[in-house]
This record gives sequence, C-alpha cells and structure tokens, in this order.
Amino acid sequence: MADEASNIVAFPGAEGESKASPSGKGPITMRSDLVEKASEIIPEPPRLINLVSARVKQLNMGRTPLVETDHRMGAADIALTEIIEEKIQVDETEEE
Repeated sequence: MADEASNIVAFPGAEGESKASPSGKGPITMRSDLVEKASEIIPEPPRLINLVSARVKQLNMGRTPLVETDHRMGAADIALTEIIEEKIQVDETEEE
C-alpha cells in the first residue's frame, strides 16, 4: 500500500541521528498515526521518546508484547500501541 509508506517516520537517536534497527538495515521506523495518538497520552516528547526507547530495548531483548501484534508491527509500533492502550506508562517515581 502506497499510503502506508507515507505513514512511517524514522526514530531519531539521541544526537538527532538515525539509530540502526536491530537488523542493522536502517533506522527504526514508527507509524506516524501511532506517534500522534501516543503523544496525546504522553504530551512531552522527551518522555515519550525515552519510554518508547526503553520498551523497544526490552522487546528486542525478548520481553513479551502486552498487546496483540501482527507481522507488520515493529518493536516501536508495539511500544506505541502499548502506550495508547495504557499497558505501559512513565514511572513518575523515577523522574526528578
């Protein structure tokens, strides 16, 4: 689907660079509609990025997704969906 390709955004690294995907074939990508919905739950971009990054790391290390997935979803899409469905959230006690 051509529309689906326009609905993908690259996930920037800490210095604004693209991080390599776990396969080493390019940047980690996320669906822009999921990013928008997740930013309604966590409106502060740094917190959203940190939560997604931490969850992607956990998923890539073998943790089980907390939502239903399909073969087209990457780890970032799974993390965003978990945020949207309120399965994960920022631990306020860990913040300053």
